[in-house]
Amino acid sequence: MNDSIFDKLDFGLFKPLIDDDDITDISYCNHGQIWVRSLTEGSKRVEIDGLNDAFVEKLAFQCSNVMGTTFNNAKPFLDAESTELRLNFVHESIATNGIAVVIRKTPAKIRLNKEKLISEDYFTANIHDILMKCVEGHCNIMVSGETGSGKTEFVKYLASHTKENEKIITIEDTLELHLDKIFPHRDIVAMKTNNVASYSEVLVTCMRQNPKWILLSEVRSAEAVTAVRNSISSGHNILSTIHADKASAIPYRMYSLLESDIDVDQFLNTIYRYIQLGVHIKAYYSKEYGKFHREVDEVVEFYVDDDNKPQTHILYQKTFGKAPVQNMPSDYLREYLENQNIFIDNLFTKGDSMSSIDNEVSKVVNTSPNEQVSVVESPIFNNNTNQGEQTLPKASFFTDTDIV
Repeated sequence: MNDSIFDKLDFGLFKPLIDDDDITDISYCNHGQIWVRSLTEGSKRVEIDGLNDAFVEKLAFQCSNVMGTTFNNAKPFLDAESTELRLNFVHESIATNGIAVVIRKTPAKIRLNKEKLISEDYFTANIHDILMKCVEGHCNIMVSGETGSGKTEFVKYLASHTKENEKIITIEDTLELHLDKIFPHRDIVAMKTNNVASYSEVLVTCMRQNPKWILLSEVRSAEAVTAVRNSISSGHNILSTIHADKASAIPYRMYSLLESDIDVDQFLNTIYRYIQLGVHIKAYYSKEYGKFHREVDEVVEFYVDDDNKPQTHILYQKTFGKAPVQNMPSDYLREYLENQNIFIDNLFTKGDSMSSIDNEVSKVVNTSPNEQVSVVESPIFNNNTNQGEQTLPKASFFTDTDIV
């Protein structure tokens, strides 16, 4: 269903909600209940006089007519999507408490920027810069979180920091990324799976298109997990999202989606070897901020050590009610980035090398560099020497001897 057809639809009383940039999802059910999900307030119920089953049925019939299909007892489900809207109707023969519809807004724009992320306490400025350097250094990154936490928006933001001359191919079953619309001047191909073209088939074609980056909108099936594994093991870089309760659980969540009896150790070794970072995003209503708040609460490294054992290393972690904790990056991540000619030493100290950070911390806590160091407040980081020093939110800091 293309945009010109959408323009012919009469959204009527839904229009103010669709035009509100703060609202991302609209749900109608139960003979007149309307729920919306907003960026600032989370999920809430709204009242709109006159919005009833009859109007929603009329909208559904408009969609089915312009799409050349039907919506009735025999075909009780109806899906429609455009560049910025996705509609899903359920007929009253299935939804026993009345016709239901969900309108999902997927605008072709990037809502996030560094200033917004830092000012809204999404994460600290230096961990932001480290993640951007990891994108520049072609790290494979998986973003996890619950539905509505902002995973796709964050992946779009990461993708916006890929190099202009690097080809991107997006593979989605429902259109959400829209990078081809956001960056029309770039070499970007948007592919959509359907009943004719599966993930596996699209991925084979994708490889022949010679991309540098492959973006999967969400890993939620065995087929998508296989697509990720095949992409990273063939030397392509990926950015994708997955439902997991924390970043460190991403590899095991991927394994749980597989339907085959593949050896768990073999699978995990592949994931830990080729996916460098996992990022978890949490969303909740915050009394402190007085609004719906999103934040990165965990960034972890994945790698296989010299003994061929999968390892997880926490780079950044924020626990509710406590200051964020940050660890030194592992030698494996530093070496990976240095092989891409990317250096992140200056993101941790005021121009000092990482090897001297133990000395800085030991001076603070009055211990020698050889002694085990307890948690202390981190030094002030210098993120951009061209713009002067920037004092970051207070965070705890671990040395390599304290890595959990």
